[in-house]
Amino acid sequence: MLQALASTSVAPHLLAAAPHIHRQGQLDVRIATSEEEIAAAQALRYRIFYDEMGAQPTPLMQATRRDIDDYDMICDHLLVIDHGAGGRPNGYGADGLPHVVGTYRLLRQVVAEQHRGFYSSGEYDLSPLLGTSQGQLLELGRSCVAPEHRNTTTISLLWRGIASYLATHCISHMFGCASLHGTDPAHHAAELSYLYHHHLAPPPLRARALDHVPMDLLVAGSYDVRAAQRALPPLVKGYLRVGAMVGDGAFVDRQFNTVDVFVLMPVEGITRRYLDRFTGGGDAANDPV
Repeated sequence: MLQALASTSVAPHLLAAAPHIHRQGQLDVRIATSEEEIAAAQALRYRIFYDEMGAQPTPLMQATRRDIDDYDMICDHLLVIDHGAGGRPNGYGADGLPHVVGTYRLLRQVVAEQHRGFYSSGEYDLSPLLGTSQGQLLELGRSCVAPEHRNTTTISLLWRGIASYLATHCISHMFGCASLHGTDPAHHAAELSYLYHHHLAPPPLRARALDHVPMDLLVAGSYDVRAAQRALPPLVKGYLRVGAMVGDGAFVDRQFNTVDVFVLMPVEGITRRYLDRFTGGGDAANDPV
């Protein structure tokens, strides 16, 4: 017997009790204000990361069909809500309720320092970043979008929400790990080498993988740069368009079936022109870290 899907739906009265950041058609973007909204985001993450992308769940995750960890209770959760999803017989809404169809997990430095630090510190040495006095850091993670919502509108709303969050909390740098599917770095040799040769962060801002896997697998000039650029996941392409830099070394995350790269984005470099370019196109992102 197939196990029932955990619900991505949210009761309308909970949504009505808190303001959204922006609305476009039947979609809006907001910060979760209830446990039910967070649970709906966790259910969406499970469907994308575990059912679709082949990550390995813990027994608790498998039993609840929700992607859960200790960071969920200290992070802010950015959500895209589809208020018209209730009639869709596709597993993301056939119950007459609004559904979470996109999410990002946000962790501010001031919050991380009060608890167990940043999630990315389990994969990368963040001391170069933490040692700077350039302002508050924001970690981005657990981004995913339901299959039928992987379009410009949903991504635009997520990034409108992030832009609002940056302004509210005076963030100087955003960072996180972006994922390449599969756990064989050699399969992504051209992409990793391109990132290392063309987008490596300067030493004062360069995080280094703890279980270090070299990214410069190919000698500069020995691979097709344009082909490597095209092969990058849409999320990584979007980050690069707003000035992202990468850390030193990839990290193989076997639980999530990915090869991760560290990305850092100085907020002051994200001008209005580049933000418009980012939110004006591209495919939706799915990144578990």
